[in-house]
Amino acid sequence: MTSRSNLHTSKRIVLTGGGSAGHVSVNLALIPVLRDQGWAIDYIGSEKGIEKELVSGLPGVSYHAIATGKLRRYFSLQNFTDPIRILKGVGQSRRLIRRLKPSVVFSKGGFVSVPVVLGAWMNRVPSLIHESDYSPGLANKLALPFASAICTTFPETAASLKAGKAVQIGSVVRPELKSGDASRGLAFLGFGGAKPVLLAAGGSLGSRALNANLRRNLDGVSETFDVVHLCGKNGIDPALEGRPGYRQFEYVNEEMADVLAAADAVFSRAGSNAIFEYLALRKPMLLCPLGRKQSRGDQILNADSFARAGYAETIDEDGWNDADFLSKLNALHDGRELYAARMSGADGGDPLQLLLRQIEQAAV
Repeated sequence: MTSRSNLHTSKRIVLTGGGSAGHVSVNLALIPVLRDQGWAIDYIGSEKGIEKELVSGLPGVSYHAIATGKLRRYFSLQNFTDPIRILKGVGQSRRLIRRLKPSVVFSKGGFVSVPVVLGAWMNRVPSLIHESDYSPGLANKLALPFASAICTTFPETAASLKAGKAVQIGSVVRPELKSGDASRGLAFLGFGGAKPVLLAAGGSLGSRALNANLRRNLDGVSETFDVVHLCGKNGIDPALEGRPGYRQFEYVNEEMADVLAAADAVFSRAGSNAIFEYLALRKPMLLCPLGRKQSRGDQILNADSFARAGYAETIDEDGWNDADFLSKLNALHDGRELYAARMSGADGGDPLQLLLRQIEQAAV
């Protein structure tokens, strides 16, 4: 009998997505499974984005960099030059895909993915998009007409999109995050375990506002919690290095599963990939979504959905109040068993297997 891995030795997949860790995380979950199934894996990303840092060194993956740009809803001088870079990226993607001859392209979103989906369409290669947020981002909206299908996390998202193209599969969580060890996490952080641990995270690119709000309230927070702070690139505050009960990192990669296992509660932005990881690990959340002044409001929708389900509390960055912040954090800790019980009732099935099935069906 032919083994499952041998069935796929002649198949090749191109993955794309980048700009933030959220646009890479699903691909990171897919890569080891696809590799075990015998797929040849290529990744098309930007020349300097976080996706190159996270993917280019992985075994069994060939990384290809293309030019990319961003389409902004606000005035910027780069609005005049980025369309040229996007067109260049389309040409590079078209040539790459023609040479690689993949069976399917899978896109996690971000602006680097748009030229790749267009390049696949020009070569008549089917492409599949994954949308994590409650409302689709601009990049995925632009790419959707050229894709075979879009897989969504929220059922409301699938209902709002073109019938026949949208499939709701849920959130794909990296399996390795579920194998963390709390004692290893505490040892890595240098915490003794006498206090519960609060994980504060502003996303892979960090958040100056979230960082500042947390640090201004560290004395109050530290009365209840030890704090591990993922503050993003260039977000380290040297004045706080060595402070007891506080550890800060730009980003944690290999030790992330252990850090999450050690965390008792989370203070975070409301990016979809991150909050579904916290949900899968039963971590009560205080969510501070990006406001409409800084975004299209997708994180507000994500956070409101989780608050309605009883998984999280929310706090408004634009109307921030320090006393409210400390009160909500303490209430989150006091009610941790109730939050965990609600999250235990969230049965998401196996989204990773559902996504793999969609890839199989789309492949030519």
